[in-house]
Amino acid sequence: MSAHPKPVIALDALGGDHAPSEIVAGALMAVEAGHRVVLYGPAGLDTGGLPLVETTDVIDMAEKPAEAVRAKPNSSLVAAVRAVADGNADAVVSAGNTGAMLAAGLLHLRRLPGVARPAIAVPIPSRLRTTVLIDAGANADSRPEHMVQFGVMGSIFSKGILGVENPEVRLLSIGEEPEKGDQTTIEAHKLLAAEPAINFVGNAEGRDLLRGTADVIVADGFTGNMALKLLEGTIKELLDALREEITATTTGKIGGLLIRPAAKRLRHKLDPETHGGAYLVGLKGLAVIAHGSSSRRAIANAIALASRGVENRVVELLAEGLPERPGRTGSPENVRDTGV
Repeated sequence: MSAHPKPVIALDALGGDHAPSEIVAGALMAVEAGHRVVLYGPAGLDTGGLPLVETTDVIDMAEKPAEAVRAKPNSSLVAAVRAVADGNADAVVSAGNTGAMLAAGLLHLRRLPGVARPAIAVPIPSRLRTTVLIDAGANADSRPEHMVQFGVMGSIFSKGILGVENPEVRLLSIGEEPEKGDQTTIEAHKLLAAEPAINFVGNAEGRDLLRGTADVIVADGFTGNMALKLLEGTIKELLDALREEITATTTGKIGGLLIRPAAKRLRHKLDPETHGGAYLVGLKGLAVIAHGSSSRRAIANAIALASRGVENRVVELLAEGLPERPGRTGSPENVRDTGV
């Protein structure tokens, strides 16, 4: 695929709350911006002229991930993932069932050597620096040793993709002291502090996610997903409330004209749709998971994110930087959807 001017992105046309119309519209926006997209969906789908690989099944959000992936090998989601494994695409994007994306990735793309659990890495912008939250929802249940590996992968991601020379890593907990948190978090703190591959500097609290207090913040998938959804919901409500207040009065409208450029920059920076999705790291192929509620703009940005990931060699950097270590790796049967 390296001969192409842009990576080829396999897009699940049936994934997401607004599929297929918003998915196709987002693909068209991405192609107009110079990206290369192949849609995976049913025969007869109006793709607006984009190439279509026909599939016969769809995996719903409520289905059990591992069972659905094995029972529906010709679903749009599985076929799009398999395209990367077969070399017919450089990356895959889906706004569908998160657990199914992970299960399909485990089955067809496989783990990188030494990876126990793939994880979702989400870059969170702040005034000081970009913080990588990992895991943001790939694993509903994580053991302390998994969280150490999340820290290693997040550190490699921050260094290789964001250009941070010596990323500071923190653990999401309910207090800064090492003894704060549940038993899993306390044990993870001990293991992270002893891990030579990372620059671990202690715990972080939920309020630190937007403060830029670390380059990488490690969490188990359940906690990380809860924190991410709370953060995104709060940002959206605050920005919407600000707009309503500005337009409620004549004075507010006048003032709004003055702050409009700054407000637009802030919304662009913080709006989750600006980033489109998140990388599922730890697999031998590149996968981007988009929100189930993604609009066409979010899908277009998710495609752009996938394209950048290929160009920036996300998978290769992780493969080169991860130390091989023994340990139970689990299987697709253990996958639980956390609803990213």
